[in-house]
Amino acid sequence: MRRTLFSEEHEALRATAKEFLARHVIPHQDEFIENRGLPREFWLEAGKQGLLGLHIPDEWGGGGSEDYLFGVAVAEEFAKVSASISSCFGIHGSVCAPYLTELTTDEQKARWLPRFCTGELVCAIAMTEPSGGSDLAALKTNAVRDGDDWILNGSKTFITNGYSADLVIVAARTDPSKGARGITLFGVETGMEGFTRGRKLDKVGQTESDTAELFFQDVRVPDALRIGEEGQGFISMMERLVQERVGAALANIAHASQILDETIEYVKQRKAFGQSVGSFQHNKFKVAELKTKVDVTQAFVDKCIVLFAQGDLSSAEAAEAKWWSAQVQNDVLDECVQLYGGYGYMNEYRVARAWRDARVTKIWAGSNEIMKELIGRDLGL
Repeated sequence: MRRTLFSEEHEALRATAKEFLARHVIPHQDEFIENRGLPREFWLEAGKQGLLGLHIPDEWGGGGSEDYLFGVAVAEEFAKVSASISSCFGIHGSVCAPYLTELTTDEQKARWLPRFCTGELVCAIAMTEPSGGSDLAALKTNAVRDGDDWILNGSKTFITNGYSADLVIVAARTDPSKGARGITLFGVETGMEGFTRGRKLDKVGQTESDTAELFFQDVRVPDALRIGEEGQGFISMMERLVQERVGAALANIAHASQILDETIEYVKQRKAFGQSVGSFQHNKFKVAELKTKVDVTQAFVDKCIVLFAQGDLSSAEAAEAKWWSAQVQNDVLDECVQLYGGYGYMNEYRVARAWRDARVTKIWAGSNEIMKELIGRDLGL
């Protein structure tokens, strides 16, 4: 379906991202999968191409663009190649960036942002805890004031980029008596005494992503590395989850659309009973349904992208986009596996890896059930 969001300038940057992926990612994907993570060379090269700091002010080494659609064009190209690599890239460049540009002091910006843009500093955000899941207000990691420092204790899990990150934005409880308003954000850097990482988690999909557990045992964090105001961490996370969820939605549908296009080409070429399997009426109708579902979802997500770019996307609308695109993606990819037949269940086929990678999108950035709860509340239910 013809889209009308992007200008020639957006498409030029998309072409740059596509070339980067063709040269520095696609030839090395098996290596990334085997190592269960992205090498530093990936980040440094992305930095050289200007892909990491698109919306970081130019005074701190970024591209200085205020046009959200530039980031969308790049994110879509990454999602087309790998949902897993897209998640790593997106956590750094899209999810963490607003925290570091909007909540930090000039000293913190100077400390982190130039290296963030070059790929010398990889970023992660640590919200989820072993016992908490999507319930961010109930987190147990805590930080106690000690002079000019905070003593941080606790653990986080399912942290994308967690194993390799040089800077982790950590949510911790600083005032147990204030509930959600007693949570503060801190910048925890590699090398801080007491900050350790567990193993790379062995996941069903998203193999290229170095998801890890993080542990904090009496980590002394200077107050100068507190991100944002004390007690405002939960509010800061809630405000920025809208961007994370619309980002998840656009990646979901880009990934599903690409795999569906490849599946359509496959069923045109694959022969059975003397004809292409795509010409069988059932398969033809099935592909027609999938294509329509993807196009309709893309139109809705595009509308959400435009609203977000205008600063007018509500949290409920972002929740709709996140859960629906995740569900559509999983439905479409399951049918694509079926259309490939036995080959669709082989790891050497992209459709199999895509199918596995997609499953977690109904869980992360707030589970689909939580999204429906948010929508229901917005409706006054």
